[in-house]
Order: sequence, then structure tokens, then C-alpha cells
Amino acid sequence: MWLPEAALAIELGATAEDLARTIHAHPTLPEAMMEAAEAVHHMAVHVFQPKK
Repeated sequence: MWLPEAALAIELGATAEDLARTIHAHPTLPEAMMEAAEAVHHMAVHVFQPKK
């Protein structure tokens, strides 16, 4: 969970059920950057890359 999301949940008194029913954005920017860098080297896990 991203820190601002956790802080908001605490501030609002959200329960575990509230968090489970919430849509969480994915991927985060750092994850997308990592995946793009891995794709350059044909190592990305979440991108279809035909074998050469």
C-alpha cells in the first residue's frame, strides 16, 4: 500500500473490509519504470514478449 493511501485509511478509520473493497491503482510508477527497463532486456514479467 502506498503511504498516502495508508495515512488516509488511518485518518478515516477505515477497516480491513473497507480497504479490501477499495480499488487500488496498479502498477505504481516505480513498478512501471522497472517493467519498462526489464522489457528492454526481454526480462519483463508482465509484458508479452515473443521469443526471438
